[in-house]
Amino acid sequence: MYAKCNSLQCAQNAFSELPNKNTHSFNAMISVFTQFGFFSNARDLFDEMPNPNLVSYNSMISGLTRNGYCKDAIDVFKRMQCNGMLIDKYTVVGTATACASLGALELLRQLHSAVVVLGLELNVIMCNAMIDAYGKCGDPDTAFGIFCRMCERDVVSWTSMVVGYVWSSRIERACWLFDMMPVKNAVSWSALIAGMAQNGHGDKALDIFVQMQVEGLLPTPSTFVSVLSACADLALIERGKQLHGHIIRSDSLNVFMFNALIDMYAKCGDMKSAGLLFEEMPEKDTISWNTLITGFAQNGYGKESLGYFQKMIELGFPTNHVTFLGVLSACSHMGFVFEGHRVFHLMEEHGVRPRSDHYALLIDLYGRNNKLEEALTLIQKAPVGSDQIGMWGALLGGCRLHEDLDIARRAAEALLKLEPANSGRYIMLSNIYAAAGKWHDARQVRRLLKESGLRKEEAYSWLEVRNARHGFVAKDKSHAQTVEIYDMVAKLAKHMGEAGYQPYNMDLFYPGEVACSYNQ
Repeated sequence: MYAKCNSLQCAQNAFSELPNKNTHSFNAMISVFTQFGFFSNARDLFDEMPNPNLVSYNSMISGLTRNGYCKDAIDVFKRMQCNGMLIDKYTVVGTATACASLGALELLRQLHSAVVVLGLELNVIMCNAMIDAYGKCGDPDTAFGIFCRMCERDVVSWTSMVVGYVWSSRIERACWLFDMMPVKNAVSWSALIAGMAQNGHGDKALDIFVQMQVEGLLPTPSTFVSVLSACADLALIERGKQLHGHIIRSDSLNVFMFNALIDMYAKCGDMKSAGLLFEEMPEKDTISWNTLITGFAQNGYGKESLGYFQKMIELGFPTNHVTFLGVLSACSHMGFVFEGHRVFHLMEEHGVRPRSDHYALLIDLYGRNNKLEEALTLIQKAPVGSDQIGMWGALLGGCRLHEDLDIARRAAEALLKLEPANSGRYIMLSNIYAAAGKWHDARQVRRLLKESGLRKEEAYSWLEVRNARHGFVAKDKSHAQTVEIYDMVAKLAKHMGEAGYQPYNMDLFYPGEVACSYNQ
């Protein structure tokens, strides 16, 4: 009664004054503690219980799982098993949900086996929890087996199965199942949109979002976050601005959408709008700061990135590895060697252990500033077992910039051992030789590339015109306006030559390799 009236203190007093406490009273008080988020109190009280029963264990598992303490929930479940307590449908749902959050596939299979051995009849809610868990643990086939055996399915069953395929990047299966759904709700549409955006199909995510609106369904906050992510990845700033207006009209701005909007504007290069949004946020979290710091760094505003990093520390916001990736990137792009060195060693003070990416960024900074020996030493000092591909790649880039053939050869040899199927390493080493006038060596590297059967991946650039993305790729003439585009490129090249620009020519490059393709 006191709990329903939001009076935790009165509930505690009433429990303390009980002359004879039984299992029911303990369970009631545990439920109150979990309801108010006092999990340490709930755990202490649970440990005090002389004889916890099934309800006691289920209350702890469900309460911990609902509030994100999934590892603790699993510990309670394991303790339950050790004490020989039988499970029921509430145990299954709570533990399966915890397994889904942790990706604990083996434990989920043990739970499933216990359900089969005990002969528990799976109802719709239990099946939905198991389908969701198997999908998020990377085993959509088992999830689909449960789905197919269900006598009755609801929209949650279908949506959970779609999510399962999405999490395993099996987009075709997800679309096939989505098209078969008898009833779709906003969550179903959002799941497919998120899957498309997360798997690099941003254009399809935007198309599905349009279909969702045609069907008359209102987007949820998670829908907006996914669509904004698609706009960010495709650099479609006009579509992003339209979505921004839609979000304002829907009056559904929260910290997640603020973060997604800042990310979108930053990835589209509009740091003015990103900064204004950040300043307007009523509350910020670490992701907000990281997004802005990284955005400034990637767009060449190193001083601003460092300034916000300093402000983040002064205001007491917790930092993480992403924070330092953004700041080190800013130092690298701006050539701030001393500051980059200081930030790298500041990580330990903030409880962040440097990862391979952090080492690679500091090496990139050294390489850009012709401190190649220091960069090489840093690679040698990196922790054993670190992924050194990024480090050697950054060093090779520095060698190209400063034409250091000896270190370039060492870096290239290391990279070709670590990733022999990466054609880009051959190309870069060949270009380094060419830039130094070592044409024989350059041709030899190109010959090795050809003999290995590897092909250089085609790079392309794009621009947005009227909400459509136009991509430009070398040697492609598939665009409907190819003739006009070539004429414009020729005029631009002529103007550049008249302005004194000297192209970087070598016999490895071929004139006229500029053409286009069209993606929408």
